[in-house]
Amino acid sequence: MRVLVTGGSGYLGREILQRHPGAVGTVHRSEGDLRLDVRDATAVARVIAAVGPACVIHTAYARDGAGAWETNVEGARNVATAAAAAGARLVHMSTDVVFGGDAGRPYVESDLPDPVTDYGRSKAAAEAAVLGAHPGAAVVRTSLIYGGEAPSPIERAAMDAVDGTLEMAFFTDEIRCPVDVAELAEAILELACLDFSGPLHVAGTDAVSRYELAQLVAAATGRDPRLVRGESSRTSGKTRPLDCRLACGLARSVLATRVRGVREVLQGPSRETAQAPSALV
Repeated sequence: MRVLVTGGSGYLGREILQRHPGAVGTVHRSEGDLRLDVRDATAVARVIAAVGPACVIHTAYARDGAGAWETNVEGARNVATAAAAAGARLVHMSTDVVFGGDAGRPYVESDLPDPVTDYGRSKAAAEAAVLGAHPGAAVVRTSLIYGGEAPSPIERAAMDAVDGTLEMAFFTDEIRCPVDVAELAEAILELACLDFSGPLHVAGTDAVSRYELAQLVAAATGRDPRLVRGESSRTSGKTRPLDCRLACGLARSVLATRVRGVREVLQGPSRETAQAPSALV
């Protein structure tokens, strides 16, 4: 299967490309042969037509800053429109923070998005734009991503905080379902081959606070987890989604890839996934 990955220089995009060597990745600001600004609809259509992928995996996004809304929403719409026109399957990456975090239970796919942050609002709008332009697309909502060859931003922050090179506390009341990047990449590549459309929750099986996640990272890297400092999210002065647990029962029924909980991954004998790199045919 010929796969095109937008955001190929990103944390998840790099992992997908490593696990499917035949895939082609686009870059925006980083060095690379296939540069693409997803906000440019003409350029997006040209690249997808030139590559001729059977599946497009859209991981490119902007967390914040100037142009974030255009990148996340209009960029996603452009990719979905071009993929549909080319007859390509689309797997679009989304996030658990499309939810407000006040349901008091894990969110299921049929729950309506009710984001409370600008980023969450842009990703919720992107989901609607994608499914409007490409009704057969799979929309993967996931959570905090960690693991891989290089530390993720939250892992790096935890290590630096314990080492004393970063002054940072981790929220004790913001609950997420962290997912190992290798297992998430495997799940996405498997989903690329399946006839599944609509939202799908793919996240780890353990619900932990950012504080507990930082403690797990500290312990897994030989540091003292007691040195991790916690605080309430209320100290941030911003409205944040507190409990964004994702119910992933549907994914377990659809996918063969096993996505483990963060405790098993970080406390186990090896951080390497048992899965071999994908060989899509």
